[in-house]
Amino acid sequence: MNINSKRSKEIKKQILADNENLSVHEISKKYNVPIFEIKKIINDSTKTTPKWFYAVLIFLPIIFLVLLEILLRNINYGYDFTQWTDAGEGKYVINSNISKKYFTTGDFNPTTSEDYFDIKKKANAFRVFVLGESSAEGFPFSPMGSFSRYIRKRLELVYPNTYIEVINLGMTAVNSYTLLDLLQEVLNQQPDLILIYAGHNEYYGALGVGSLHSFGTSRTLVNLIIYLNNFKTTQFLRNSINWVTSLFYKSENKKPSGTQMSRMAKNKNIILNSEVYIAGLEQFEDNLTDILKLCKEKSVNVILGKVVSNLKDQKPFISVETPGFTNAEKIYTEAWENYRNKNFKIADSLFELAKDLDALRFRAPQKINKIIDKLGKEFNIAIAQVDSIFNSESAGGIIGDNLMIDHLHPNVEGYQLLGKAFYESMQKNKYLPQNENSQIPIEKQDSLTKANFVFTKLDSAIGNYNIISLKSNWPYVKNSKEMTEYNHSDFLNMFQPKNMLDSIAVYKIEGLSWTDAHLLAAKTYLRRD
Repeated sequence: MNINSKRSKEIKKQILADNENLSVHEISKKYNVPIFEIKKIINDSTKTTPKWFYAVLIFLPIIFLVLLEILLRNINYGYDFTQWTDAGEGKYVINSNISKKYFTTGDFNPTTSEDYFDIKKKANAFRVFVLGESSAEGFPFSPMGSFSRYIRKRLELVYPNTYIEVINLGMTAVNSYTLLDLLQEVLNQQPDLILIYAGHNEYYGALGVGSLHSFGTSRTLVNLIIYLNNFKTTQFLRNSINWVTSLFYKSENKKPSGTQMSRMAKNKNIILNSEVYIAGLEQFEDNLTDILKLCKEKSVNVILGKVVSNLKDQKPFISVETPGFTNAEKIYTEAWENYRNKNFKIADSLFELAKDLDALRFRAPQKINKIIDKLGKEFNIAIAQVDSIFNSESAGGIIGDNLMIDHLHPNVEGYQLLGKAFYESMQKNKYLPQNENSQIPIEKQDSLTKANFVFTKLDSAIGNYNIISLKSNWPYVKNSKEMTEYNHSDFLNMFQPKNMLDSIAVYKIEGLSWTDAHLLAAKTYLRRD
């Protein structure tokens, strides 16, 4: 009998099952199948796939991806995310495209202050890196109004024979994920000190738990994605997917309105003590823990700054019912009643609570500062008591518009105070240059630094227009029809420039670089003799 033509697969299964208990002869007799066919069935069932087949299966895709990566690099496809760029004359500067590693969709590309430093560190150099978000960068007065410029100027005045390098890597709309990713290359550049001022963007900053650019709450996944973004293959695959997607979805080819702040806030409402709220705190603590561990391993000194925000003059953006609490707006109103009655201690607690109840988490909750304090003690890290210093310079000890231009960015006076807070911490912890003694009395250093602080009228105009732009959009303006559309005529109507510097400031906000804006102003003044 020919089993291939007259028996089903079920009979073959029965033969294989019987093989465990019966001999080949017994099976042949039972099913009336020739012995050679029985042996063929048994042999076919015991054949194994050769190991080289699995090796090829595994390594072939890897080899393909490696070759694709080599090809894409050779043709200069996409962006190179090497952290430092050779700026010539033996100098490094941060890669201007580095932010695209964290902002993988859209055309947003925040830049840093572009501070240059020597590729080969000088023997008498004192090198400080600043890490943080837009407040570290110095928005809206960056680069000249930032607290890093105060520190640099003060160091230059106090230690004239030391080669001072203060490199500000602060960046708009990023958070602790970016800081952690940038840190390793920072540590490779022989820093004498790292200053960190961050915590406001843990929810809506790039890759944050409530952000438009979020990949969930798994730090392992997010850090893996950041790592994979270094490869051209990842960029190619992402761009290919976006291209295919665009074929099925019509694009209006219209630049999105609103500021980056408004576009980043994907999950706008984040209730106090909710899962997303707690995830943001855990994200900050875990990333900051890894940052401090790496700094400890390299024996690099670090100062953490406690974050500040506008409590008194910034009412909650989104007031919602929160389990166990009165809504944020009522708390804020009660805080003001106590402030007017000079019950400053009660008012301060209520203003702080109103901020924490604000469901739009642009301002860091108070627990961020508690995490900073906790990790400072755990790692024996210096803490710059920024909040205490700002409070001491505010009426009733409560921060408001006296030092802030919006909900959390300081004004120029505030940035100088922020720089002073970090500098005093450097002084207290003996983190200043050790190869030279200060020739200027401590009590005169701050006033002398402010007197020599380089901040032009153009810097001021650019900053003021940035503020107008910010406050002409959500969440300051709730009606979408009133929001600023990004075209030249709207800018002119909104800003109403009154002189040459105002006009240049408008061009700067529209995309002209800071350097080109100042060169344009210089050329104009030169023509006027």
